[in-house]
Amino acid sequence: MTAGVRATVRLQFHAGFTLDDAVPLVGYFAGLGISHLYASPLLAARPGSTHGYDTLDYSRINPELGGREALARLVARLRAHGMGLILDIVPNHMAVGGSFNAWWEDVLAWGRASRCAHMFDIDWSPPDDSLRDRVLLPFLADPYGDCLENGTLELRYDAAEGSFACWHYEHRFPICPDHYADLFAPEDTPPPDGLADWARTPQGAAAVARALARMAGPDGRARLHALLERQHYRLAWWRTASDLINWRRFFDITGLAGLSVEHPDVFDAVHRTIIGLYADGLIDGVRVDHIDGLTQPGAYTTRLHRALAAAAPARPPEAPPGAPLYVEKILAVEEVLPTGWAVDGTTGYDFLEQVDLLLHDQRGADALDDLWVWGAGGATSFHAEQEAAREAVLDGTLAADLARLVHALATLARRDPRARDFTPAALERVLRRILIRFPVYRTYEGDGGKVLHAVCQSVRAGLAPAQQPVLDWLERQLGPQAPENAAGAIACFAHLTAPLAAKAVEDTAFYRYGRLLSRNDVGTHPGQFGGTVAAFHAANNVRRRDWPRAMLATATHDHKRGEDARARLAVLSELAQEWVRVAPRWSTFNAPLRQRITTRSGPCAAPDRADELILYQTLLGAWPVGDGPLEQRITAEFRDRLAAWQVKALREAKRHTSWIDPEPAYEQACGAFLDGLLSPHPENRFPRMLDAFVNQIAPAGALNGLAQTLLRLTSPGVPDLYQGCEFWDFSLVDPDNRRPVDFAARMAALAEGADFGSLLPHWRDGRVKQALIAAVLRFRAAHPDLFAEGTYRPVRVTGTRRQHLAAFARVTAGATMLVIAPRLPAALMPDPTDLSCPSMLWRGTALDWDDAPAGPWRSLLYPGRMPDRAAVLDLAMLADAAPLDVLVSV
Repeated sequence: MTAGVRATVRLQFHAGFTLDDAVPLVGYFAGLGISHLYASPLLAARPGSTHGYDTLDYSRINPELGGREALARLVARLRAHGMGLILDIVPNHMAVGGSFNAWWEDVLAWGRASRCAHMFDIDWSPPDDSLRDRVLLPFLADPYGDCLENGTLELRYDAAEGSFACWHYEHRFPICPDHYADLFAPEDTPPPDGLADWARTPQGAAAVARALARMAGPDGRARLHALLERQHYRLAWWRTASDLINWRRFFDITGLAGLSVEHPDVFDAVHRTIIGLYADGLIDGVRVDHIDGLTQPGAYTTRLHRALAAAAPARPPEAPPGAPLYVEKILAVEEVLPTGWAVDGTTGYDFLEQVDLLLHDQRGADALDDLWVWGAGGATSFHAEQEAAREAVLDGTLAADLARLVHALATLARRDPRARDFTPAALERVLRRILIRFPVYRTYEGDGGKVLHAVCQSVRAGLAPAQQPVLDWLERQLGPQAPENAAGAIACFAHLTAPLAAKAVEDTAFYRYGRLLSRNDVGTHPGQFGGTVAAFHAANNVRRRDWPRAMLATATHDHKRGEDARARLAVLSELAQEWVRVAPRWSTFNAPLRQRITTRSGPCAAPDRADELILYQTLLGAWPVGDGPLEQRITAEFRDRLAAWQVKALREAKRHTSWIDPEPAYEQACGAFLDGLLSPHPENRFPRMLDAFVNQIAPAGALNGLAQTLLRLTSPGVPDLYQGCEFWDFSLVDPDNRRPVDFAARMAALAEGADFGSLLPHWRDGRVKQALIAAVLRFRAAHPDLFAEGTYRPVRVTGTRRQHLAAFARVTAGATMLVIAPRLPAALMPDPTDLSCPSMLWRGTALDWDDAPAGPWRSLLYPGRMPDRAAVLDLAMLADAAPLDVLVSV
């Protein structure tokens, strides 16, 4: 049994891919060199959930996945192969609305008196006095009065529970038991207790039926309304959520309510089963979803670490020691994970950004900027785009969250003689400036207020003199020197900055800003364009020093496009001038497909230039390459995937249409444009134009994809493989990136045992990527200390092609590994047949590595390649070959 985490594979479980479905795959993953399966959430979720993040019950394994018995079977197979299991957990929120959430329904039934009231982050004294001591429930499909009038609000009796509830389609709203007697006519009054038993008698059943009848039909609407008005909640149209909601959600998703796990008993209730699974040896570590959603993340990680440690002695002897703990965290530019947290590191978005920058050529930025100016016709910098998006989100889906924060601060101001004249409107005006400029998801306890102070300084110059005192007061209330009574406002501030960043940046600006889509993904910063080898080495050294066990990811269940789609699009940074010529030419060629339409906002072209450029890049990234005829590659499934992506992208951008207010005319016109682009009609030349350009950049894109895979496998940290990405990953945003994986093909490919070098002529089918993964991870399994403890040594490349290689060594007393990866490969002219590059390119390029071992050296990728020291330093192994290798001296 291996104790440490060497490499993980992420699997997405749901009813169509259960725990038992993963059992036959364990041997395959072991053969790849994986040490731990990394599972999506497994606790009971909303029926039919495709992802598991909508937990309904923290006390049991989801029966749709096979329950605890299936988990035990999977773990038994993992143990047989010396493997472990890391579980994704969701402590920040759980599913509400619908039915079956016992905690939430108890709150609805009993209000503030509920034993579960403190479990959810509910504001019982919100700005709207009509919601005092009540919970807004914005789940109605239509305005409340219409639902009452049309009968879609219906009182029902549950004989099994002996309870009454109002139903609206799938949504169940419990009636407070204190009001049950009021439902009946005087002659039908039920006994004070034992309603369920009484209702089973003929007399009771008849009385219940009459009670329900009294609340039905036109004559019962007034009585039903009066009953609902007495409840501890207020039913409302779903559109009211943005303006009125008085409880914290996951971002702006009304079906997911925020939990208050900072309370010890709530923490225990949420984690009891998880800790029990660890004690029983059924899981070996955890990944914490959305750590920024928790009120006190640092304290939370300490509590979780201690709980796992306390459970460790109970683990069975075959279970490995330790409890790896990872957090999902998006880091801003120059932001670092707090070193005081009791975790092993992040889930790897920061590495995705570091390697993505390395693969982009900064010299292409200006030309692509010019193209985007031509296309966008509006905000042309990412900075401007995200600030505009933040403003829009604050006015839209997070308006109620902003009002809640302003209300909390205004309450503090009224109690402070120096601030009592700061009106809510004055506070909001200055607070908006801070929120729009806030560069990180949130700040944490113990950060010294540096981020907040820097933001306040940046907005100060734009404020009127009368607003300066307001700014100073806000900084005192929200900073490290805040008075004790400001704790609630500080928490409210943190619970707004995080969803604001997610919704405005990832889920809006990323879909509006299309300079180069390979720089728009979770964890990336599109305002930056290209990086350097030196910066990549520096980041690796910092990770080795501070977070040596952090995850390294380049594909996740949340990515906007697949890792190899990004790698292919990155080639445009090198060929920027050519892309600047090609894209407008395509736009002119396809102009007849664009439509002039009239939307609610007025006349426009569909798609507009920005959406058209984003579509072309998406096609480039996802386009299937291969040896078959084009008509066979552009399948109906491919067209459907792109159509689904297009609707999501247009709605997330929120420019012409949105999820809240869809604009059918614009969406249909854009859909027709896409259909026209991909039409199989013989006279449609665009698919062949596109295919020719993809084939031009695909070899360099493949080298980029292999490079990022190699760097993920060998850099300090723990490489994570997203399901199916051992072959090329040209997926689109979810749910496309969660499609079923053809594991049978992957298992068959691995069983063939072909090595990396022999598969290069067949690079288009993706097996060469799998061979690379298997070769490195098997070596990693045989030499774990080299990766876990080995030093990281940047190796300097000299000569004319020095900017096209990244090289480093991992060194321990008994072994040395040299990694050579290509970057900016378009200039290396890779051969479409086998990705080899002309030997003449490397003349004069060498490694400056004075203390390089004498050898003997051998290649992990090319069996039989055993260069001597001189050949290694002269890069002789790259002559007429693909420009990447892993050489070891043991």
